[in-house]
Amino acid sequence: MKLIVRNLARSTTEAELRAMFEAYGSVQSCTLVMDEKTGNSKGFGFVDMPKAGDAKKAMKNLNGKDVAGSKIRVKKSESK
Repeated sequence: MKLIVRNLARSTTEAELRAMFEAYGSVQSCTLVMDEKTGNSKGFGFVDMPKAGDAKKAMKNLNGKDVAGSKIRVKKSESK
């Protein structure tokens, strides 16, 4: 299940994001969206977890959690 993580602190790294979600199960991929001009994080990313149960548990526990001073939002990513 692919999750979108919004409202991340600009200082949050991909490794930190992956570690947050690995606490709830295996992570297939983890991508922070970066600004092409500055190379800085745009404040959101995607986490793909192969097991829907793990993804739902992560979503329930991490949505609204304060991470580096920002309340993150975790939702199921809608496909385009």
